[in-house]
Amino acid sequence: MTSVLELENLEVVYHHVATAIQGVSLRVPPRSIVALLGTNGAGKTTTLRAISGFLGADDAQIVGGRVVFLGEAVTGRPPHTLARRGLVLVPERDKVFETLTVRENLRAIVPGRRADRGAARPPVTLDQVFHYFPVLAERRRQLAGYLSGGERQMLALATALLCRPRVLLVDELSLGLAPLVVESLMTMVARLRDDLGLAVLLVEQNAGAALAIANYGYVLEHGRIVYDGSGDRLLAHEDVREFYLGVGRSPGRKRYTDVKQYRRRRQWF
Repeated sequence: MTSVLELENLEVVYHHVATAIQGVSLRVPPRSIVALLGTNGAGKTTTLRAISGFLGADDAQIVGGRVVFLGEAVTGRPPHTLARRGLVLVPERDKVFETLTVRENLRAIVPGRRADRGAARPPVTLDQVFHYFPVLAERRRQLAGYLSGGERQMLALATALLCRPRVLLVDELSLGLAPLVVESLMTMVARLRDDLGLAVLLVEQNAGAALAIANYGYVLEHGRIVYDGSGDRLLAHEDVREFYLGVGRSPGRKRYTDVKQYRRRRQWF
């Protein structure tokens, strides 16, 4: 199947010396959710910033490989160019203008012109956004700074939708949120995939929540892909369950590769 987004042996270096991403390759097919899993420091957010053009602010650069979007190499292009083409980042943590109302946050988005985007998707209207996120309609006159964590995530997703995305890059959607809120947000991401035909690259530490909606997943550790497979396959895989889902017989292992080495050693006995 043709991919809408593909990384080919991507390598990223910080401060000209520290390698953060080493030969990462992955594919995001159309109308799919692909989960990128890993612990803090694995390189997940760096991968998203490399794709979306936001590396420059971190004194980092792509030194190898390439990013291919809709069949065209877009490696290193600036964020505004990529967003106009439909590659839209929903960044981690604070994603809203706190001193603006919900409605003002949404009105601040200026969608890219059709000429900038080729065969662009039809625009998403404010009414559609409020249909998907009715709580935002109720809070439209409220300052965004007074929203709950879950409501801020909804506003961040809604803002991204107004950019007319083809691919959403979502960074740590579940961060700091209660389980019921996480479940609701993940359900919404799956609905947006199905209703709007979006593709989603979802970076998450909450492996269980991500794999519950993902068509495919990759496990990233120390800047390398160490395992990949369908969402069901990863959920059923003993090592992934042991390390990321807390189910298994080797407690205290700190890394996925530790679990793999532990299992190899155990086979000798």
